[in-house]
Amino acid sequence: MGVDSAPQADPQDTAPVLRAALWMIGAICSFSAMAVAGREAGLTLDTFEIMMYRSLVGLIIVVAVITAMRRWSEITTRNFGTQMLRNAVHFSGQNLWFYAVTVIPLAQVFALEFTSPLWVVLLSPLILGERLTAVRLISALVGFAGILIVARPGAVPLSPGLLAAAGAALFFALTNLFTKRLTRTETIACIMFYLTAAQLVLGLVFSGYDGDIALPDAAAAPWVIVIALAGLVAHFCITNALAIAPATVVVPIDFVRLPTIAVIGMLVYGEALDLWVFVGALVIFGANYLNIWTETHKKRRV
Repeated sequence: MGVDSAPQADPQDTAPVLRAALWMIGAICSFSAMAVAGREAGLTLDTFEIMMYRSLVGLIIVVAVITAMRRWSEITTRNFGTQMLRNAVHFSGQNLWFYAVTVIPLAQVFALEFTSPLWVVLLSPLILGERLTAVRLISALVGFAGILIVARPGAVPLSPGLLAAAGAALFFALTNLFTKRLTRTETIACIMFYLTAAQLVLGLVFSGYDGDIALPDAAAAPWVIVIALAGLVAHFCITNALAIAPATVVVPIDFVRLPTIAVIGMLVYGEALDLWVFVGALVIFGANYLNIWTETHKKRRV
């Protein structure tokens, strides 16, 4: 992601790490809030409706920011096809994620979501032309062993929720790859504008295919707003954390999301703490960290 090429503070200076940790606490709180809000909003709205209203709130915010900063000149159509493909992929992944948080324990959703970087490793040679090294391949294989530990096919029923969470991780990886391709020529303002606008249209189409679009009631409306704001805040916090500290510091902090959401699931929804979910998640984390650590030290040697 290019973050390791940025100037880093003295290794003895703990201030950057502490600041990055504070940003990551914000990201962890935001992702957890979005998961809870998604489950609560899902009681009265389907996933397409949630995405439609989330994108509406997001588009209003993005348009306001672009207007205030006078950056409308950055909204171009030169990569319109890639923009639409990226947004269709993200729309699919986000819908699968919102479905998963309503039907399986939140800890399982987050554990499987951590496999997204492993999909990036496997798919980047096809989409970005990057080389698949031996270490990257090993990290991917170890990560998928972690998926099997979490899902335990054969030992427990392979539910639609587990498949949805795993599918969401794949689609999120594709989203990141197409985003990286777009950032070669487009600004963040352009990407975010098309993201919210396209997903608003997709949400409207899929919500209205049956001629019935539910309006958020008084109970669901606040949760929809939380979903929209939490998503924006989470990615803003992660971006700032990566700008301050290397990925090898940020990723272990991000892993705290799993025990955090597991405790929230236990306290709020009475979900049991599954040891195998944590074991599998640790294996997935180890695979991700192996790849990031190797890439970081390779860049330092260069």
